[in-house]
Amino acid sequence: MRLLPKKVFFVTGVGTHREHLESFEKALRDAGIEKFNLVTVSSILPPNCEIIAKDTGLNQLLPGEIVFCVMSRLASNEPNRRISASLGCAIPTNPNESGYISEHHAFGEPTESSGAYAERLASSMYETGTDSKPKETFNVAITAVVGADGLWTTVLSVAVFCCNKE
Repeated sequence: MRLLPKKVFFVTGVGTHREHLESFEKALRDAGIEKFNLVTVSSILPPNCEIIAKDTGLNQLLPGEIVFCVMSRLASNEPNRRISASLGCAIPTNPNESGYISEHHAFGEPTESSGAYAERLASSMYETGTDSKPKETFNVAITAVVGADGLWTTVLSVAVFCCNKE
C-alpha cells in the first residue's frame, strides 16, 4: 500500500500552560488539529499535491485518524522570550514533480523574518535539487512572547497532508 498525499493545508497555533505538554496540546487546539494522531515526516511536497484551505482539509479528516504532517515547533518558559515557528513551501514548476517544505524555528525572530527564512530555505532546497527555480514560494509563520509569569508557551506551524481519496 502506498500513501501519497493528494492534498495539503497549512495551520499555525500558540498555546500557553504551566505544563510543557499541555502548552503543546493548546497550540494544537489553536491550530485546529488536536483530534488527530500526527506523524511527522520530512520535507517533500508530493507531486500533484493540491494546496487547500484549512476548513476544507479539516472536513476531510476524522477524529483519531493517523495524519502525516511537516511540523515546526518550539517551546519555552523563559519570561519575555520571543519564539517562532515557520514553514516555507516551494511549489514545483512541473506539477508532476515534487516540491519542498522547510521547517524553521528560532528564538528572538519576528514573524516576518522567521517566515522569510523558511521560505528562502525551501526555495534553496528546491533549486539545489532540481537546478531550477520553483514556480512559487510562500511561508506560514507564527511568533509568541512568553509571559512574565514564565508559563510554558508553544508555537507551531504545520503542513497537514490528506491521503484519503475524497
